[in-house]
Amino acid sequence: MIVLIIIAVLVLWIFVSCIKIVPQAQAYVIERLGAYQATWNVGFNLKIPFIDRVARKVNLKEQVADFPPQPVITKDNVTMRIDTVVFYQITDPKLFTYGVENPMMAIENLTATTLRNIIGDLELDQTLTSRETINTKMRAALDIATDPWGIKVNRVELKNIIPPAEIQNAMEKQMKAERERREAVTRAEGEKKAKILEAEGAKESAILRAEADKQAAILRAEAEKEKMIREAEGEAEAILKVQQANADGIKMLKEAGADAAVLKLKSLEAFEKVADGQATTILLPAELQGIASIAETFKAAAGKKAE
Repeated sequence: MIVLIIIAVLVLWIFVSCIKIVPQAQAYVIERLGAYQATWNVGFNLKIPFIDRVARKVNLKEQVADFPPQPVITKDNVTMRIDTVVFYQITDPKLFTYGVENPMMAIENLTATTLRNIIGDLELDQTLTSRETINTKMRAALDIATDPWGIKVNRVELKNIIPPAEIQNAMEKQMKAERERREAVTRAEGEKKAKILEAEGAKESAILRAEADKQAAILRAEAEKEKMIREAEGEAEAILKVQQANADGIKMLKEAGADAAVLKLKSLEAFEKVADGQATTILLPAELQGIASIAETFKAAAGKKAE
């Protein structure tokens, strides 16, 4: 009875051990009697006990391999150290299992040799400024070389480029000088802008002053013009009033019965007012040559009226 129980337990254990469940993103390589039999994918699988075995469990996810810095020599004989990061994915578990003994070591050595070949054709400055070109060339070369191993190289990145110490010091000095140059250029541009703004302000101020002087001159001219017009109007009005007064006086003399001699005398007085004491010579009309007799006649007429 005990022997039957032991046998049953042993058979159950063997049956359970033959059941294999492959998880997601993995694959199992199965060998039967030492030879490749099949590749199990995700799900339930059952193997023959003592005949089939799981030769390798393969991870199908994209993986990252970070390799230590490798010494390389540029075209201008500068030795530097470069470490790389390789992003790869296993596409064929069978080739990955049987294609190469140690896939990761093979990828590392292949990466180092490919990097030396690429950097050897570039000078130092090109190496420092051509990372994208180097990454593309390395990815293409590694992808072709690892294809027989069931590996696909998706990306290659230069993680760090370490030049010699003296070159690092020279680069730092150059960067410092470049930074100081940019700062000087920035200061010069700021001063230039400030001077431009100052000149524009002075120009605007001068324009405003000129406009103000122009307006002031126009206002003064208009005021002088208005003054002269008013003075002329006043003089014209005064002359008009004087003439009106003379006309009224003559009219009154006529109404009073004054003769032609009196009228001629009043005309002479008008000439006197015209001279206004400023003229040194006055030309009299021919009719006024007998002014003395006219004056005596006027006096006689005045005497008769007084009697």
